[in-house]
Amino acid sequence: MRRAGIVGTGSSVPERILSNEELERMVETSDEWIRTRTGMRERRIAAPGQGASDLAVAAARGALRAAELDADKLELIIVATFTPDRPLPATACYVQRKLGATNAAGFDLSIACTGFINALMTADSLVAGGMFRNALVIGTEVMSSVTDYQDRDSCVLFGDAAGAAVVGADASEGQILDHVVKIDGQGTEMISIPSGGSAAPLTADRLEARENFLRLSGRQVFKFAVNAIGDVVGEILLRNGYTIADVDLFVPHQANLRIIEAAATRLGIDMDRVIVNIDRYGNTSAASVPLALDEAASTGRLKRGDLVCLVAFGAGLSWGATLLRW
Repeated sequence: MRRAGIVGTGSSVPERILSNEELERMVETSDEWIRTRTGMRERRIAAPGQGASDLAVAAARGALRAAELDADKLELIIVATFTPDRPLPATACYVQRKLGATNAAGFDLSIACTGFINALMTADSLVAGGMFRNALVIGTEVMSSVTDYQDRDSCVLFGDAAGAAVVGADASEGQILDHVVKIDGQGTEMISIPSGGSAAPLTADRLEARENFLRLSGRQVFKFAVNAIGDVVGEILLRNGYTIADVDLFVPHQANLRIIEAAATRLGIDMDRVIVNIDRYGNTSAASVPLALDEAASTGRLKRGDLVCLVAFGAGLSWGATLLRW
């Protein structure tokens, strides 16, 4: 089996900035409270009518430029999102049309904050296995569409963004070494949107109860996340013969700075080896990891030969990690 790798990255965020100070005027909260508990100062919010595919396409164009790949040479598009443009059709179809990727197949993948890890694993398998020569993997979310701005605890957390990576065959850089992904369905209620699916279609009563918005149990999520990061990072390194000391850069899901710091402490990781941009973008779910990865690549944080560990966790419960040799 040939070795696939990431040959280009890109990212996109909306223009509008929602600051902590603005949130102070919307709900009973404060800049100090938000920064102390989350590490967030601001987040980006999509304009009216700006969908997940719009952010995805902007990120994808950056990744294609970096990979020096024309859109019509693209063979596969995988979009990780749980905030699609519409329930039907797949957001990948909108992305294909807007990019002009006329020869690409595509589909969506939905597992929230772990979406990019799972989509990257899928693309890696298909490209390394020879079914496709390349694939575009996108994590894109318009979290503002599922955020309850009357809930002071959760509305401060989320932002909108997209990140993308082009996976190519026989890559000399950005080689994908391994993946570990897991789920635990016992935690389905810990992070969820109660209504809007086939088991609980939206009704007037459910809308009035605001069941179309995301709900989460913060304390339970914190404990799960710290344990989940340690679980998959430890497993993927052990499986490939590496230790924590061998990793040059960790790229974690940007859910909460306290989670990132607690997990780093537990693993014995210095924070100077961890990329953090949550202060500027908040929790962007499936976009979080590729957004941070593209920032690391574009700002020189990543160097040729670096061992890189991507790690994410989220609804499901789900968690996973990817190991790269940049």
